[in-house]
Amino acid sequence: EWAFIRTFSPYHRLQDECIRDGSNWICPKVLFTTSTKDDRVHPGHARKMVRKLNDEVPVELAPSVLYWENVEGGHGGAADNKQRAYMWSLTYAFLWQTIGAAAEDNVSRLESKL
Repeated sequence: EWAFIRTFSPYHRLQDECIRDGSNWICPKVLFTTSTKDDRVHPGHARKMVRKLNDEVPVELAPSVLYWENVEGGHGGAADNKQRAYMWSLTYAFLWQTIGAAAEDNVSRLESKL
């Protein structure tokens, strides 16, 4: 089973495929979110991945690796609606900064050509 799981594990693919010699991989901008009290997926998994990206991947190959850990909450990442709103505001702000603004610029360029 492990041989199969290793083929799609992001953490292991990073070492095996992405940052090996000859690879042309570049990490997209990424935001990892987790909760200290997640009882299903230990926050150590996110911590370990972020650390690997920051410590073992040259900054030019992983220029934007962001991490947020809520010290409360559980598997959903938030203990109450206020925390949930904060987590989602981080997520939507990240998405807007990475793909939303770029998409809006592309639409503006297309509209100017019409």
